Amino acid sequence: MSQRAAFQGVRGAYSEDAVHSYFHDDVEAVPCNEFEEVFLKVESGEVSHAVVPVENSLEGSVTAVSDLLLDSDLTVTGEVLVWVRHCLIGHPEAALQDIRRVYSHPQALGQCRAFLAAHPEWEKVPAYDTAGSVMMVKERGLREEAAIASRRAASAYGMKILAEDIQTGQRNYTRFFVLEKTASMPTEGDKTSLAFSTKNIPGALHKCIGVFAERGVNLNKLESRPRKGRTWEYVFYADIDGHVSDPRVRDALMELVTKASFVKVFGSYHRAKEPRA
Repeated sequence: MSQRAAFQGVRGAYSEDAVHSYFHDDVEAVPCNEFEEVFLKVESGEVSHAVVPVENSLEGSVTAVSDLLLDSDLTVTGEVLVWVRHCLIGHPEAALQDIRRVYSHPQALGQCRAFLAAHPEWEKVPAYDTAGSVMMVKERGLREEAAIASRRAASAYGMKILAEDIQTGQRNYTRFFVLEKTASMPTEGDKTSLAFSTKNIPGALHKCIGVFAERGVNLNKLESRPRKGRTWEYVFYADIDGHVSDPRVRDALMELVTKASFVKVFGSYHRAKEPRA
């Protein structure tokens, strides 16, 4: 097995689901404590790939990853979508009526708001991550405690699923990038991700995004983030349809370089397919 892919979190994390969804069984998934560690493992050659979340359909972008992408030389070579299906997970001998406290990442607690509201007697406790909450509940060994996480997390720690599909929004997806340390991006693909910053002049943003409209290149995502170390300056993160080798995309990017203060292409890749129910 030559491929090793780093992800942030512990065994059973949704990021581990993303690793196996993209690579199937031909990969060793390597857990990391922080996103910075994930990037460093690829940059050092300790692993061949990284799989990192960049956006959730309900909660928006993962800003820590956006910032790391800007500072890193890693290339986006793939994309994968994970359908987030939350489970209430407890001790093997526990029953639903035993539960008094529920732990999970704040986003997961929010995504299960309706289910949790039906149990006002439960204490809802924010934790560092989803799968880590399951590991903690197992270590504590209390039947009155449960965690919200994935089916993989329940299996990884030998815990019991007390309720499934408890998320309020059924169409809850997290989008992940697959990263590699490579001098060239894939020669095929139908989507490109990039970042750019505008010059401080009137109409600068309009001129930058206009290069895509003029060539019929669809801009399907555009958002801004403060540029670290530069007060009141912003970086625009964008996704466009097409590969950098496509003539229309190539020409648009070449003109963007003349109109923006900087441009960085993260990579071109195949658009992820939506997971099936």
